[in-house]
Amino acid sequence: MLLGPDRNLQRRQETSILRKTLTILQASAVVVGAVVGIGIFKTPSVVAANVTSEAAFLGLWLLGGVVTLIGALCYAELGSTYPHFGGEYHFLRKAYGPGLGFLFAWGRMAVMQSGSIAAVAFVYGDYASFLFPVGASGSAVHAALAVISLSALQLMGTELSSGGQVALTTASVAVVLVVSVIGLAVGSQPAPTQPAAINGSAGRAMVFILLTYGGWSEAAYISGEVRDARRDIPRALLIGTATVTALYLLANYSYLTAFGLEGLRQSNAVAADLVRVVFGAKAAVVVAGIVCVTSLSTLNATILTGARSIFALGRSFTPFAVLGRPGAGGRSPRNAILVQSAVTIGLLVFGAFSRDGFESMVEYTAPVFWTFMLLVGVSLFVLRWRDPKRAIPFPVPLYPVTPVLFCGTAAYLLYSSLLYAGAGALLSVGIFLAGIPIFRLGRRATARNRATRCGVKGP
Repeated sequence: MLLGPDRNLQRRQETSILRKTLTILQASAVVVGAVVGIGIFKTPSVVAANVTSEAAFLGLWLLGGVVTLIGALCYAELGSTYPHFGGEYHFLRKAYGPGLGFLFAWGRMAVMQSGSIAAVAFVYGDYASFLFPVGASGSAVHAALAVISLSALQLMGTELSSGGQVALTTASVAVVLVVSVIGLAVGSQPAPTQPAAINGSAGRAMVFILLTYGGWSEAAYISGEVRDARRDIPRALLIGTATVTALYLLANYSYLTAFGLEGLRQSNAVAADLVRVVFGAKAAVVVAGIVCVTSLSTLNATILTGARSIFALGRSFTPFAVLGRPGAGGRSPRNAILVQSAVTIGLLVFGAFSRDGFESMVEYTAPVFWTFMLLVGVSLFVLRWRDPKRAIPFPVPLYPVTPVLFCGTAAYLLYSSLLYAGAGALLSVGIFLAGIPIFRLGRRATARNRATRCGVKGP
């Protein structure tokens, strides 16, 4: 029995009302574009400071790719079996009921996706303001302009925005390849004379590695718009994660070739240091351009997928029905994009007054994000148990070992995010919990409306 959503809305939710226009190339570009971003230019130095050998350094990056592949295999089963524009919202709702589904969509709208968009936008803003200064608040201004511009692109339709994503992803991949070639070509650079201390452990290194690999799960939100989801979603996830893993291994091997492990440990911005070897005084401009390109690719992919769970919420929860209205011809989830943009701008304003906008957004999103990643992993077991006769186009290999490993990874990262939580995390938890009374009030309003339509006086 449904608790809150209207039955007619629920029936409409089962059939995607957004057009199925995405090809496997465009779906794969969303996966790669959502993952390949600023992390590969920032985190290798942190990872190097937490390992004792070059073999361990490359081995952990390979392990990160394997963990990402494990998660992608789990999502491939869920996405191909239950293709839907709501992605994880749809999986959780089917597995646990509308209450938890609502909390996920609420958390994604107010915390997870909007916070992730804001975090990447702040990095873009930092570098864009270096290239085009606009005053003391230049970073926040550029960040807001990027969010508004890319959201406007999404409003023009999925076909146009996904075409733009292919172009941005191609540019990002090209940038990583160019940086990697530079590292392989310049040869070994002089090693530091004073060795750096090892700061932590392999476990801490994996937190940063998996953060750099993050974003692959966004493919779940376009499963309702892929032409043949049951065939192409698994392929897009596998092609995307394999491409990212190969790119990251190549980039990190090139960093080691140029600087060695000790040099990596003492580099605050390894890509900048690498480019400086070739371009000298002009390196800062080159690096700023590199980061802007990769940031825009991640932003566009994240905005594209982010509005889908908000749209799905509007299609299934009557009080938020306005969010489920598509644009003309079903080309985009119009109102969901507008709301996501407004929430993100609000977070940009909040971050602009904090010590570091990017770090505050990472703290803001992490605990809620990994809580739901864990619940999605468990939902694979729940759905197999509750829906045993459902055809599974792509069964996850080595079941149940694969999803158990995925759930274990998510649980560990949830623990780590809570261990290092700051004020931003406490704020996000408070906003997330505010979804509970909102759901209950909405459920009561829906029950009263239903009773009124049936001619029964409500309480």
